[in-house]
Amino acid sequence: MPGPKHLILADGAFGPMTSKTANCIIRYQPDQVVGVVDRDTAGRTAADVLGFGGAIPVVASMAEGLGLGPDTILIGIAPVGGRLPEEWRRWLLEAIDAGCDIWSGLHTFLADDPALAERARRRGTAIRDVRRPPPDLDVASGRARDLEPFVIQTVGTDCNVGKMTSQLQLTRVLNERGVRTRFVPTGQTGIFLEGWGIAVDAVVADFIAGAAERITLEGSVEADIVMVEGQGSINHPGYSGVTLGLLHGACPDALILCHEAGRRFIGEFRKDLRFPIPPLADYIRWYEALAAPVAPTRVIAIAMNTQGLDEEAARRACEAAEADTGLPAVDPIRFAIEPLVEAVLAARGRYLESRRTGSVGTR
Repeated sequence: MPGPKHLILADGAFGPMTSKTANCIIRYQPDQVVGVVDRDTAGRTAADVLGFGGAIPVVASMAEGLGLGPDTILIGIAPVGGRLPEEWRRWLLEAIDAGCDIWSGLHTFLADDPALAERARRRGTAIRDVRRPPPDLDVASGRARDLEPFVIQTVGTDCNVGKMTSQLQLTRVLNERGVRTRFVPTGQTGIFLEGWGIAVDAVVADFIAGAAERITLEGSVEADIVMVEGQGSINHPGYSGVTLGLLHGACPDALILCHEAGRRFIGEFRKDLRFPIPPLADYIRWYEALAAPVAPTRVIAIAMNTQGLDEEAARRACEAAEADTGLPAVDPIRFAIEPLVEAVLAARGRYLESRRTGSVGTR
């Protein structure tokens, strides 16, 4: 059955670092994207702006985008706070009148907007707020510690460093090798791609770990490896609570640390935060220490994001990360992913052996 045909709304923020949701949909589901609305880059293609995405056109208005024949408007950026820009409301009403569904990952739930909801009801279209959490969440109980499948969580030195992308790449390769691997989405972009999950940053604080626990358990069904999508960073002043809630709810058996080469400050791409990013070894120590009281774990590899660097500089960055941490480090988009795959399979082998012998630890 063919999927939806998306017109992605990313006005004013379509770019490599500013439109994570749009970029991932274009990377992994390009056949479902008819175009992107962004006045700043209109007249170019997705490949011109992002370096991938082929000839997907960027247009300057909703009217022009509707002419490309979409059946869904997908909001492809996440403004700070996740709120709907006021000028977009008119565009979305225009799209609903054209018969389009609306898919949104904003913190502002569009189905609660009286004008949009009434117009969608009259036109017979749907508004899908993927960030809306389930109503029946509970606090975590540590049940994920007892899962038989091997659970891996990505953690990061900042937001938007490649946590989801690294896991999607690993999930694809591991499944191709016959290792049943399931990706567990914890943010709006992953939910758009996979069709399920919980956006944990929209969950009441007491239930973040409980939400992570629930979807980790759900993702473990008929799986050998469970890939829990990480969020934020443990030293991010805005999002550390979500990071820790995921860590204690998912109870991962192993971690993959994700880092963008050359990024010096937390939130550097936003230009409004100036907290320095410390050495990778510090992050390894922090994540392992904070996980330990609930479920001991280890960082097993480094997934590097080297966009913006030339080939030689990218290889040097990966080599430096490997030398600094003693762990395999590679950019899973740019270079061969085998070092990460082998690190995962070796850690899982240790885990299975520890379960067989009754010992503790995966290293």
